[in-house]
Amino acid sequence: SGNRLRALPGGLLPPGGVPASFPLLSRLDAADNEVAELGAEIAALPALKSLDVANNQLRELPAALADCPRLKEANFRGNQLRDKRLEKMVNGCQTKAILEYLRAGGRGKGKAESAREEVRKKKREKQQKKDSGDGEQDEVEEASKLLVKVLHISENPAPLVVRVSSGVKDVRAFIVCCVLKGVNLKPGNALKRFLTMQTKLHEDICEKRTVATIATHDLELVKAPLTYDVQPPDELKIMPLGRKEIKAKDLLRQLQLEAEEQRKQKKRQNVSGLHKYLQLLDGKDSYPCLVDAEGAVISFPPITNSEKTKIRKETRDLFLEVTSDTSLQICKDVMDTLILKIAELNRSALENKEGSGSDVELDALCGPGNSSLPLVVEQVRVVDTDGNLKVLYPSKTDLATVSSLLTVIR
Repeated sequence: SGNRLRALPGGLLPPGGVPASFPLLSRLDAADNEVAELGAEIAALPALKSLDVANNQLRELPAALADCPRLKEANFRGNQLRDKRLEKMVNGCQTKAILEYLRAGGRGKGKAESAREEVRKKKREKQQKKDSGDGEQDEVEEASKLLVKVLHISENPAPLVVRVSSGVKDVRAFIVCCVLKGVNLKPGNALKRFLTMQTKLHEDICEKRTVATIATHDLELVKAPLTYDVQPPDELKIMPLGRKEIKAKDLLRQLQLEAEEQRKQKKRQNVSGLHKYLQLLDGKDSYPCLVDAEGAVISFPPITNSEKTKIRKETRDLFLEVTSDTSLQICKDVMDTLILKIAELNRSALENKEGSGSDVELDALCGPGNSSLPLVVEQVRVVDTDGNLKVLYPSKTDLATVSSLLTVIR
């Protein structure tokens, strides 16, 4: 990494038919170079697990990447790819999705159908099976899928709007929001599982909050309209979860001191909790924040949300927010996954709640008849200061990444 290599060393990737020179090589870092082509010979590295070719001059990604049997992590960001759909995926999707796109012959290879067309093809095949009387198993799978209904802006008498100030562009430019109604956090440890799920998503798909941050709020406590803005560290005030109101500058200093104390006590370098994310704001002159109609900051990404809109066991309706300084598509992918995970938890909560009821009652709640009790996702518009639409979520193309586990009524 960090040289001026225009190609990977010849001996590393031998021409077709020649045995691999490095059959045990599992990690290859070649970021920040001038590599213009990644040939099909990459598949000659059978043990390759991690590949980093970010910030090079690649215009295409070879379909042969999908033939690397152990490849789990790949970073292609910062390359001006010809296939703009693939470029969006590179900035916002996990490695598995990118490899599946290449395997399906997306335009990364140049000719074959896109991944979306592949999905359509599978749907057509499934429908043909059903029509021929062969799709009984498919019908069972479809009936067991989780159900979500989208409430469109046009059908909503009081849709929520988030206005974005121009200042966020250079600080944390991207935000996606929606409302999710009908959650059940009362049974057993449902609320604890909900918070644990959010923590896991921050570690996993959000890559320790470096690519995106999730914030969840009790909709009843959110005073609309909302503004996504930036404020100087010594002016931004928030009441963080479990703490008293404090200026952002003082909160970060407090967290830094806590982190140092934590290191001394545990005698190790790693810290836990919010302390892990302090470096994400290094060098920022202003901090991003979501402000309600009363002027209160309800979210300070990527650090914390506010005690003011804290979710409780009694919470039924959620306001969900995902922000990123990387890309809009990442926000959407994370939101897709968040809605899926909440739907899974909701079904589990319903099953636990009704566990002592009759089989008929349980079937009515959790079986095919569940169509009468879908979660409702309300579209939320994000607009600029002049009222021009920046993003509407969920749009017709959103929630596609989780379509295999979720049935969306649009």
